[in-house]
Amino acid sequence: MSEKKINVTLKVWRQKNANDQGRFETYDMKGVSTDMSFLEMFDVLNERLINEGKEPVAFDHDCREGICGMCSMYINGRPHGPLRGVTTCQLHMRSFNDGETIVVEPWRAKAFPVIKDLVVDRSAFDRVIAAGGFISVNTGNAQDGNTIPIPKENADKAFAAATCIGCGACVAACKNASAMLFVSAKVSQLALLPQGRVEATDRVLNMVAKMDEENFGNCTNTGACEAECPKGISLENIARMNREFLVANLKK
Repeated sequence: MSEKKINVTLKVWRQKNANDQGRFETYDMKGVSTDMSFLEMFDVLNERLINEGKEPVAFDHDCREGICGMCSMYINGRPHGPLRGVTTCQLHMRSFNDGETIVVEPWRAKAFPVIKDLVVDRSAFDRVIAAGGFISVNTGNAQDGNTIPIPKENADKAFAAATCIGCGACVAACKNASAMLFVSAKVSQLALLPQGRVEATDRVLNMVAKMDEENFGNCTNTGACEAECPKGISLENIARMNREFLVANLKK
């Protein structure tokens, strides 16, 4: 069976740095294999631009396996593109139609300033984690850690929250650029486990304070974050973080 090829038109956001006004540039991509991933298609585009003596499009990528969360592209109005539960690197060109125009932008958020083209600075997430996403309990070696009794339901919820890869799709999907889903996932994965309860009060207060300091917006309660999250992080985590935050304030 011969591979299918399509022609698409790319409208890509180009921006030299955070201070540059930026603009869309149009590229015609002909004979694109539908077996290509979206990033492989960008590799082909950049090879062409380099051969033409032009500046290639800057975009983030690393593992290309849906693990690292770096491949953050806003595609046709949706973070990571038209499919649910996938990152941009897992998106393939068979998800698009022949002759289609594809608009590609960086994450749009005050807390994520553009570095260049499609690359944004997401170090705000790192600072939120540093504010409280750790434990100082000595859990011993692996065998000792496994002897701590944890209800399976809590362990499953903690693991589900820990699957968050910090890609920022939740922020990009939210009309207020809220980081509530990301922060709540990081709070939940520790709050649900006994090792994380020791610093639970300080953790939620510090992480929420840092989130606000980093200029993320308020939660819109529309659920767009959960719908666009490639790992399906549940809104239940936001409710849990709100409860943790209320209790922490009462304790303080």
